[in-house]
This record gives sequence, structure tokens and C-alpha cells, in this order.
Amino acid sequence: MLIEFSVGNYKSFMETMSFSMVAARLTAKDKRLDKHNVFKVGNDLSLLKSAAIYGANAGGKSNFIAAIRFMKNFVLNSSKDTQANERIPVEPFRLSTETANKPSFFEMVFLIDGRRYRYGFEVTPERVVAEWLLHVPTIREAKLFERRDGKFEVMNGFREGKELKDKTRDNALFLSVVAQFNGAISQQLLKWFRNLGLISGLNDAGLRMYTIQMLDEKRYQDEILHLVRRLDVGIDDIQMRKSPLTDSSVADISTAPDQIQAIFRGLIAELNKLSKNSGMERIDVLTAHRKFDAHGESTAVEFFDIDNNESEGTKKVFSIAGPLVDTLKKGNVLIVDELDARLHPLITRAIIGLFNFSETNPQNAQLIFATHDTNLLSKDMFRRDQIWFAEKDRFGATHLYSLAEYKVRNDASFESDYIRGKYGAIPFVGDLSTLLRVSEGE
Repeated sequence: MLIEFSVGNYKSFMETMSFSMVAARLTAKDKRLDKHNVFKVGNDLSLLKSAAIYGANAGGKSNFIAAIRFMKNFVLNSSKDTQANERIPVEPFRLSTETANKPSFFEMVFLIDGRRYRYGFEVTPERVVAEWLLHVPTIREAKLFERRDGKFEVMNGFREGKELKDKTRDNALFLSVVAQFNGAISQQLLKWFRNLGLISGLNDAGLRMYTIQMLDEKRYQDEILHLVRRLDVGIDDIQMRKSPLTDSSVADISTAPDQIQAIFRGLIAELNKLSKNSGMERIDVLTAHRKFDAHGESTAVEFFDIDNNESEGTKKVFSIAGPLVDTLKKGNVLIVDELDARLHPLITRAIIGLFNFSETNPQNAQLIFATHDTNLLSKDMFRRDQIWFAEKDRFGATHLYSLAEYKVRNDASFESDYIRGKYGAIPFVGDLSTLLRVSEGE
């Protein structure tokens, strides 16, 4: 479960900005939101099940998600031998002379099996400047290790790292190195980062393969099919058809000598045998639709190829169904950039409702998403602390803040006030009335 994420001096983030999933001390106008959108962890902590991030184009929403993606990837990959001579792919804030030679800052606070951890690091493209890990074993936060300017302090609570300080490269994370040597705590933390879902609502090719794999393995098959049926009216079933990865029809060899044709077909056969044995056969997704007669009676089922016969919205619904079900089943965290892209507002609303409703989210999975869909800005759907904004100042630096920081009347419309610019984070569009006369010198 995610509690807080902070980033500084990275892409459009100049100063350190923090995003929190901790429920603020407020009550929603609709008391059902306080019951369903929030869950308690112990006696002193309440977390949110979902959060939306709004902002103008180029306001920093995607950079916020990119920062989380960088932290995840660096934690999982920095200790690999293939990264030994590589520069750290971090991009500091470039619009200020003050940040040019300073490290970028990343910190995550999260829960694993009810225990709170705070892990972070500071890096430049050349080296890890600082790294720290703290936890809360009982009441107070305690240090497990700290690394700064090449010096390590490893506490007894992190004995698994005691003998591994000298094995840590300047461009690798100590946590990642210890996990490679099967450290119990470090492996547990890397597993949390591995399960942290990060997806794009614009490019879902990889998501589709994930959903197909889940269906092929019969993993959550009923739940995925149920979700697709409910979100996309008209689809009664989904079937998958396996076919050879390589087809001999991809090239016209009819004019080639018989010996060449025989060699070519032999190669195709071997490739298909290898692909079948390795599970790399091509899988086509077919959607089933009922066929009706003149009397409105269902007489048969017609199958459509999802790529050639279904809408872009239907393709996306299918692609994200697997990650959504997997996240809800396991109680993980899912972060989506442009969640609403290619989806009807009611479908987007239904997806968010899966996380906000206790019956469909018994494991308290969390959904964080960036969006432009102002239809979702409703007091009937979100508490104020679930709505965040990303806005750039005149120096090009992104600021991150929550609607909970504003005093809002009970009868106020979140959407109308946002469109009017009351909360900031909207584009300021100039006068376009003379656009077509610009080339004429006016």
C-alpha cells in the first residue's frame, strides 16, 4: 500500500514535491465516500483507495508518473552487471542554474504486511549520492541503513547488508545489491516495487499481451470476462485462437526454384515448431456477438477479430481488464497515465468505482491516475483529498497540490470551479480569432 511519494530536481520538478494517499481530516458531503473511499490501517492511519491528478498539457502529470517509473526501474535494475558501466538515466530540472549540479531526490513511503517503510535516494547521472531505509517496528521510526557520499551506516536490524557495503558500485543502489544476495528485508521491498503497476492509457500493446497471458493461463479468467462484458455492451464472450507465429504466405516464393521453396518451407516449419514449444504462438483475440433474426430472436453467435472489427475503446477495455483484475485481487497499487484516453466517461467512472467500492475492492487496492476528464470532478465520486493538481509556475517548475488545501463550500461544483480556474492547473489559451490572418502580417 502506498502512503507517500516525493520527488525533487527531476524533469519538471525543481523543488521537492510530495504526493500523499493519507486521508485528510475532513468529511465528504456524501458520507458514503468516507466509508468506501477510505480504509484504515491500524489505529492511527487511514489511506485513500484512489486519487486523480489534473493539470494542463505539459503541466507535469506525466513527469510525476515518470518519476515513480524511474524509481521503480532503478531499484529493480541498478545492481545488474549490465548496468556496471552505465550512467544513471536520471534527468535533473534543466531550467535553473541552481539545480544543474545537484542530485535528484526520490522517496517512497509504503506498507508491507502492516509495517511502514520509508526508502529513498539521491542520484546524479554518475553516482548514488545518498540512500536510506527506515521502518516503524513499533511506534517510532528506526533507521535500517543510511549511505551518504560513499559512507555506509548499517544497523543491526539490517544485518543482511553488513558484509555487502564493499560490493556496492557507486552507480548502484545498496538495497538492490543486498536483494541480489537474498536479503530477506531487501527482497521483500523489491517485491513491493515489482508489484507496483505503472501503465499508459495511450499505449496498451503490452497490457494486451498481459491480459492474453492471464486468459491463456486460466488465471482470473471469469473475472476478466465478466469485467469486459459489463464495461462493453454487446460482447457476450471472448475466445482466443492460436496460430503459427510465422506463415509461409508472408513471401511469394512460387517463382523460386523448387529447391529454394523446399528450404524456405522447412525453415518456416522449424520456426513454428520452436515458437509452439516456447509458447510464442500468435494469439488472436475474438469477440463474440449474438446474431438476431427478423423477429429479434438470437439465432447464432458471430465472432469478430478484435483488431479488425472492434473500436479503439473496446480494444483498450480488453487490454486493461487483466491489470485491473490482477490489482484488485492482490491488493496492489496501479498507476495509470491518461486513464480516460479512448474511453467513454461512464466506463472511466465505472473503473474508478471498482476501487472505491468496498465489495469490489476487499483487498484495498489503490488506483492513482492522471486525467483530463472533468466529468469525474464530482463530490459524489471523490473526497477533496482524492483530487490533485499539477501546475507549472512561470519558471517552468511543476507544483503538486491537493484540493484538500482549499476551502470549498459544501454546495460548490468541483468541475465548474476547476474550469473557471479557481484551483489553477488549467491551460491559458490565447486569442485565436486572428489565426488565419497571421501570415498576412496582421
